[in-house]
Amino acid sequence: MGVRPPQNDSSEPDAVAFGIAALDERLDRSGVQFPATTDEVLAAVDDTSVPYDAGGGTLDLESALERVPADRFETETEFLNALHPVFEEHRERGAGSLVSRLRNLFPL
Repeated sequence: MGVRPPQNDSSEPDAVAFGIAALDERLDRSGVQFPATTDEVLAAVDDTSVPYDAGGGTLDLESALERVPADRFETETEFLNALHPVFEEHRERGAGSLVSRLRNLFPL
């Protein structure tokens, strides 16, 4: 998922990645090779705080992995598919919060 940021500065990225898209970018930068265990992925990813919405809410990857029944993944796609419902649930839960609504009204 991604959302276009305000177009004030041309040096800014075209989109802000969050959820599985942000995690996918981190996996690509980490160089983790699949098949991999959750411990191997966590050791390879430098920043485990992954944004789950465009408002800046984050979810720790280790906490997200605790909610996934598997601890070994054959492919990156399998890993991302297992985590997708966790990030989506977190995003939906946060969407109705007062803080989230204020962030959407007044992006910083």
